[in-house]
Amino acid sequence: MTAEDFKNGQILLIDKPYQWTSFQVVNKLRWAIKKKYGLKKIKVGHAGTLDPLATGLLILCTGSFTKKIDQLQAQVKEYTGSITLGSTTPSYDLETEIDKHYAIDHISDDQILANTVNFLGEIDQIPPIFSALKKDGIRLYELARKGETTEIKPRKITILEFEITKIEMPEVHFRIVCSKGTYIRSIANDFGQKLQSGSHLSSLRRTKSGDFDVKNAVDPIKFIEDLRLEEM
Repeated sequence: MTAEDFKNGQILLIDKPYQWTSFQVVNKLRWAIKKKYGLKKIKVGHAGTLDPLATGLLILCTGSFTKKIDQLQAQVKEYTGSITLGSTTPSYDLETEIDKHYAIDHISDDQILANTVNFLGEIDQIPPIFSALKKDGIRLYELARKGETTEIKPRKITILEFEITKIEMPEVHFRIVCSKGTYIRSIANDFGQKLQSGSHLSSLRRTKSGDFDVKNAVDPIKFIEDLRLEEM
């Protein structure tokens, strides 16, 4: 691949590692491409953020292909992961510590399987307070970390498929196919409430976005190493 290839536009499929931010992935690859080809600048952007504690498919666009980002972000996405029943966290995942515990003895496997129906189709979803959405120009997670409360309006999302793949109480493994703008953390939090308990997201992996599959994605470190080794 040449400098012109990256300038003209490339779609890069990256398998984002655990605890990396999407911004870190973009920065590291942009730096590697600039260094490899002696470029002063090159446009690189991602088509849909993944939380630091999530792994999986991150689509990067370079050069003129950054114009495709909005189109790529709008694609239907697939996720796999696990929900832990019986406890909640303020962020709805493991970014924050468990703040409350709930009984789960009353929950049967059949109830868990049937609960997915409550989330299928177009639904109103309230995003987590620990999110990058803005209110009055301020990120919601910044308000949350200061202990400030704010009203968050629900948003329309669509859940096309919601499958429970394994139940290992208190952990419930799932696969979800959903529209742009869906917060899986909110689904995890709401899932426990529907079962008269509490819950949080304990793992998450993006497996597909449109026609792109994480099976075809590469680790960012390997991408950088392969780029460095090209034509050596």
